[in-house]
Amino acid sequence: MHDEVERRLRWLTRITLMGTLLTALVILVGAWTRLVDAGLGCPDWPGCYGRLLVPDSEHAALRHPDVPLDPFKAWVEMAHRYVASFLGLVVISAVVLGWQLRRRPGYPWRISLALLVVILIQGAFGAFTVTLKLWPQVVTLHLLGGLSVLMLFFWLHLRIRHSWKDRVVGCRSINALWIIGLSLLVLQLALGGWVTSNYAGIACLGFPTCNGQWWPTMDLSEGFHLTQTVGPNYLHGQLHADARTAIQVVHRLGALLLGVALLVLWWRYRQLKNVGRALAAAICVYALQVALGIANVLLWLPLWLALLHTAGAVALTLSVGWAWWCWRQESDSISTERQFLPTTAI
Repeated sequence: MHDEVERRLRWLTRITLMGTLLTALVILVGAWTRLVDAGLGCPDWPGCYGRLLVPDSEHAALRHPDVPLDPFKAWVEMAHRYVASFLGLVVISAVVLGWQLRRRPGYPWRISLALLVVILIQGAFGAFTVTLKLWPQVVTLHLLGGLSVLMLFFWLHLRIRHSWKDRVVGCRSINALWIIGLSLLVLQLALGGWVTSNYAGIACLGFPTCNGQWWPTMDLSEGFHLTQTVGPNYLHGQLHADARTAIQVVHRLGALLLGVALLVLWWRYRQLKNVGRALAAAICVYALQVALGIANVLLWLPLWLALLHTAGAVALTLSVGWAWWCWRQESDSISTERQFLPTTAI
């Protein structure tokens, strides 16, 4: 029985690591799909003009005469769907393999179920992205969903590796500093999604000023109007220039706040060896991500650089998640040590 448990844990460790890497790939392929304007390369879902493979122009014209076939964009969109579908199979495999371990102390069965639920929601958002014609709210939530899958896979991998030691990870209440830091990270990722879904990446020319001004003309109410009409084709966006400028400026301010929060976290926990190193690594990734964002503005958003910026968001998410994991582990170690210290020493 012990050998069977060990075998399953070994396979789950591999599968969850593969799932983490595959999720990062899916996010990057999704970004590439958007950047080459292939998000509506197939006007229907889950097939492409009613087929599981991209059909010829004649069939496409019969199926959707109002949407001419662009073979390149259609294949890019279908490639994204194929990779995402394979990711779904990896999630199901992790849940099936973990079923017999669900009552084992320390096994993160609830995280496995959460991962399954989120991947199913992601599939629905993938469909809505096409049927609602790139509605910014759906595109942004789709990106956040992908990053949620990434973190759930990563956390599941860490927890399963931890369970090999037959230890139960304590459920500690998170403190205010981490709440602020993680909340700002999520907010910044959402702002990044809002920038890209509204095509506001180069709404500001120049850096650190925006269009030659420190505080340019902006339309915040329109830029962050979350009840936009469903129905128009949002390819290339529908917002006017001042609204897009507002989105870009708020995204820059969010990056500044996130940087301050990471520095505060590092300063607070720098004396904890593993946590300090992990937060220092996260700050380095953050600095690189800021540099990529600035370069995208100055170089007018070249495809390869925009993809690197998305990869930077993935790396930043993982690095902050790793720092949080190290902090939880450090807290567990400190608590364990204190249990064996004399009362006078505490």
